[in-house]
Amino acid sequence: MITKPPTIQDVARAANVSAATVSRVLSNPDLVSDRTKEAVLQAIQSTGYRVNQAARNLRMQRANAVLVLVPNLGKPFYSGILAGLSEGFSGTEYAVLIADTESNPMQDSALAGYFLDGRIDGAVSLDGQLSAATLQECVDLGVGDRIVFLCEWVADQPFPVISSDNAHGARLAIRHLYELGHRKIAHVTGPDGNVLTNARREGMVAERARLGLPAPPDWIIRGDFSLESGHEAAARILAMKDRPTAVFCSADMVAFGLIAGLTAGGLRVPEDISVVGFDDIEMSEYFVPALTTIRQDRHRMGRRAARVLLDRLSRKPAAHTPEAPIPVELILRNSTAPPPARQIRSPRRPA
Repeated sequence: MITKPPTIQDVARAANVSAATVSRVLSNPDLVSDRTKEAVLQAIQSTGYRVNQAARNLRMQRANAVLVLVPNLGKPFYSGILAGLSEGFSGTEYAVLIADTESNPMQDSALAGYFLDGRIDGAVSLDGQLSAATLQECVDLGVGDRIVFLCEWVADQPFPVISSDNAHGARLAIRHLYELGHRKIAHVTGPDGNVLTNARREGMVAERARLGLPAPPDWIIRGDFSLESGHEAAARILAMKDRPTAVFCSADMVAFGLIAGLTAGGLRVPEDISVVGFDDIEMSEYFVPALTTIRQDRHRMGRRAARVLLDRLSRKPAAHTPEAPIPVELILRNSTAPPPARQIRSPRRPA
């Protein structure tokens, strides 16, 4: 039977102190009394909590490495971000380590373990599904200020976030379709509970309401940022009696799957139905038809995340200022056009 490795909370309970006190004993033992120090060291020994590594590695020593957590390295979207991160750390003393959290999920104590073992000085997480326990353990350990979120984030957590203006991108997509004459616009979402799904859906809903567009519930179709979910959404649209004339997809990969499914079902893009994506990955320009989409500046996102983490590792005061979302841009290509003439409606446009 595999047992869970002891955590800093286990040590704290055994010593009858707080997790923060355990962290101080490991990183700055001169700040605690000899009695408390002895209790914590005994608890470390009794629980087997990395007793040989923790005290040595959490002093002022440095690993000269940062860890990047990526939800799925196979997704083309991440290539531009990783290139930007690599560029941001180029010329510094830090090596970049990459962990795929889909093939090897980050367990509750794993991220703190990287710090405790002296393998990393900081971390950049593109994974917005890290657990609260994982993050709290890092905070208790005193390394919470060495973690930066990039692209995705965990809601209601006190870590810096580098992200695009997702809600504005969704508004741009809906506005573009409206200006082409579309009034029946569907949306294929990302996975439930994902912060990007929520932001893009909120922007879409807000702009659709501002423009006075109809909003049947079945025109919001659940997806998961994948080709497969786009193909499944196409099947649902093809089965609708009252079909939308345009679809805004939460990611380019969803749009590719959607277009493939619609085409197989006998609809032409954009002659019969228009499609807009989100991300502007490299394939978008070469897909047939070339995809109209919302461009995220992925290189810029990666570079900024590197800069923010470097500032935090060097303890620069500016590291604690909030980061404004990075602007997005509508890229016009061949997957959008005015709707078929019989579908066009021309209500008064809102101011």
